[in-house]
Amino acid sequence: MAYPKDELEAANKRAAARLSKTPVAVAAHYDPSRGRLVIDLNTGLQIAFRPQEAQGLEEAKPEQLEKIEISPSGLGLHFPDLDADLYLPGLLEGLLGSKRWMASLLGKTGGRATSAVKAAASRLNGRQGGRPKKKTDICDAG
Repeated sequence: MAYPKDELEAANKRAAARLSKTPVAVAAHYDPSRGRLVIDLNTGLQIAFRPQEAQGLEEAKPEQLEKIEISPSGLGLHFPDLDADLYLPGLLEGLLGSKRWMASLLGKTGGRATSAVKAAASRLNGRQGGRPKKKTDICDAG
């Protein structure tokens, strides 16, 4: 389906206006001394995070993080040696991966959390025979 030229031009102008108000990446590099990916934004701000915290970069070796390509829009980062991509607006919202991936990390972290209270409750539960069996109600659908 072909769009009229004036509609495409209007859409491009709207996109450019929106993009001009959005933080975009202007530079990115891996800092091995800090063990962080560093992204410079057009706003003058800089964000840095451990690559292990980002989906697709969890197992990356430092040499695989040396080459980073910034998309023409400045909204995406591509790691060609890993065939991995990060979306800058998601990073700025604190999302280092898909919702499903982030949820799995939260689940692992919550399951690993330890405290004196949790350890004591676990010991007491173990002495009492462990987790109680789930009760199932059987209904007659007669």
